[in-house]
Amino acid sequence: MKLCLHLVKKYWIFLLIGLTFTLQSIIPIRLAIAYLIAPQPEVIFTLGGGQDREEFTAKFAQKHPTLDIWISSGMRPELARPIFKAAGIPESRLHLDTRAVDTVTNFTSVVKDFKNRRIHHLYLITSNFHMRRARAIAKIVLGSQGITFTSVYIPSKKPKESIFRVIRDSGRSFMWILTGRTGASLNPKLPHPHQVLKRKSA
Repeated sequence: MKLCLHLVKKYWIFLLIGLTFTLQSIIPIRLAIAYLIAPQPEVIFTLGGGQDREEFTAKFAQKHPTLDIWISSGMRPELARPIFKAAGIPESRLHLDTRAVDTVTNFTSVVKDFKNRRIHHLYLITSNFHMRRARAIAKIVLGSQGITFTSVYIPSKKPKESIFRVIRDSGRSFMWILTGRTGASLNPKLPHPHQVLKRKSA
């Protein structure tokens, strides 16, 4: 037993690299299986970050009237709901989740909800400058849980985010798979997650 612990301590970096490569090989398979199970998206999932995302989502939802809408840490609920109401979207379709504090937790805070509802495929909506990082995280977090996605870009004039942010948050996503933690709590500037605000009865 002591020998095993000694080997783990000595070669932990190699074990971590091995686990990462194993996950990288498994995730594409899980994404492919999810697509076979559900070739069409079953829910709309929007990453909060500006009023334009809620407005775009409301118009997009009009074209997909059978799909529920999930928005992760977007506008305050009292500001978001009137946008969807004006678009004729029933509140019964709307899930406003405020637990996330950054892009990684946009995914980790809701992925279990999707899994519990047996969602295998979703529309992923965010601004085009943000999509590269969002897709990288989605492949790891959603893919590890057997959920695939179809990207929907919102036009923006902002430059694409740096590759550093993509690599950093990909690493945090792998850390979440291995430890259940995202590292968000290490940033003192971020607020504590709020309780989820789910749909009200109509």
